[in-house]
Amino acid sequence: MNNKIEDVSILIAEDEEELREYLDEYLQIFFKNVFVAKCGEEAYSTYTKKHPDIILTDINMPNLNGLNLTSRIRKKDTSTKIIIMSAHSEQDKLLRAIELNLVTYLIKPIKTDVLKKVLLEIVEVVRKSTKRIYIDENIYWDKQTLSLWENDKEIILKEKESQLVQLLCSKINHPFSSKDIFQHLYTQTTKEFSEYAITSFIKRLRLKLPADIIQNEYGSGYKILRKI
Repeated sequence: MNNKIEDVSILIAEDEEELREYLDEYLQIFFKNVFVAKCGEEAYSTYTKKHPDIILTDINMPNLNGLNLTSRIRKKDTSTKIIIMSAHSEQDKLLRAIELNLVTYLIKPIKTDVLKKVLLEIVEVVRKSTKRIYIDENIYWDKQTLSLWENDKEIILKEKESQLVQLLCSKINHPFSSKDIFQHLYTQTTKEFSEYAITSFIKRLRLKLPADIIQNEYGSGYKILRKI
């Protein structure tokens, strides 16, 4: 895979150090955003801060096991994709997990070809179904309502401001040229392209947004910079 997956993040929760480090190294081949936790409590804390799209958790961990971690998450979140890893001897415990809306479970030792296949399938599901694009821990773009939020409070945008944020969020960390932006905003008019108009427009928009959300990449254009 030439390009790492940037728009879908994953959290590994595994108390066994050797396996945790191996999974971290392996998954970083495919994912740009990989978070790691050594126990259930640390995993839950990371989940609340980073909002991973996928969680890969061991069934047995100190402080908070994988089933209880999943149960706690499911009390308020039914969309995060969760995979549980277990040994053959623990399959009876997986019966308790049926009601927790798991994607699947994997039996240890983990086969990387199986893991890769499962995760890439989940990535496609997440891309089709996710409603929020997180820019940082507290700021996200709601794809369903086409609105920008910070700390659960909507940032009020005008129509073309919203259209621009929507464009930039369609490819996080990807720069759009002034001409790309102009054509996106003014497709229904015969207005002539003006780089100055786009620069002024973005300058005004930045005053409404949290600092440094829109970045100018020299020679390429403007982009939304993900901070998580």
